[in-house]
Amino acid sequence: MDFSHGLLWAGFAVLIVGVMALDLGVLNRNPHETRLKEALTWSGVWISLGLLFSVFVYFFLGFESAVQYVTGYLVEESLSVDNLFVFLLIFTYFGVPARFQHKILFWGIIGAVVLRALFIVAGVTLIQKFHWVIYVFGAFLVFTGLKLARQGEQKVDPGSNPLLKLFRKLVPVGGSVESGTFLVRENGRLKATPLMAVLIAVETTDLVFAVDSIPAVLAVSTDPFIVYTSNVFAILGLRSLYFALAGIMGMFTYLRHGLVVVLTFVGVKMLLSDIFHIPALAALGVIVVVLGGSVVLSVLKGGKRTADGAPPDSVKQ
Repeated sequence: MDFSHGLLWAGFAVLIVGVMALDLGVLNRNPHETRLKEALTWSGVWISLGLLFSVFVYFFLGFESAVQYVTGYLVEESLSVDNLFVFLLIFTYFGVPARFQHKILFWGIIGAVVLRALFIVAGVTLIQKFHWVIYVFGAFLVFTGLKLARQGEQKVDPGSNPLLKLFRKLVPVGGSVESGTFLVRENGRLKATPLMAVLIAVETTDLVFAVDSIPAVLAVSTDPFIVYTSNVFAILGLRSLYFALAGIMGMFTYLRHGLVVVLTFVGVKMLLSDIFHIPALAALGVIVVVLGGSVVLSVLKGGKRTADGAPPDSVKQ
């Protein structure tokens, strides 16, 4: 690791720890329902931090790395929209009160930050040691894109999560979602509350999505710093974005089509990496145009998708 990378890693760690401590320890010490204004404010904060960080990448690592960072950030953020929809399904399924949803997403994202670090290190190591793995990742992304194009809308049943089923068999559960805690003591015995089960459902959902999103960002860059920081900034903003978009996520009906194009494009980019090099700026331009076009088309055409199939304005938050 060179000096520039070392300074960036240190600055990144200080920034993330500081903002997360402010979030949990000061602003959200007491559980409360996140209102739209608060959600929009924090969404703006996280998106601004994520994009401004590219300026530091530019000054320390150069223009090419900064473009790769922004591209990875946009890919991860766009692939996370379906993740938000599944979060909504999970909270609806378990009947989680709005005032506790922030807490679950906070700890769920903390877990995701740690687990994705392991995924990224493994992915980068494989590519560096076995170059042919890049073709496996590329083919997987193309396959995922084509599968996404064919499957249309899928219904997700949080209760069918295999890890959640195993948890219910092995761990004694007590209390209720109204307790606001992950553990409770009943008759002298420590038990997990239903909120712990919800947290596990959220964590495993993120792992499933990471299987698609991390190879997609590795198609943009194999620099662990670029891949990890773009991932972390994107997922840290997910919590606020969830509360801001929970009632209107159904509007983005054409975003899935955009994601099909993006996944297929980055997969082909990976497969052709040894034959034809697609410049980072050109790749960023393609992704911005495709995602921006799908969002604009969704807004113009309107949408109908919500957790229960009802119109977006029927979702209560």
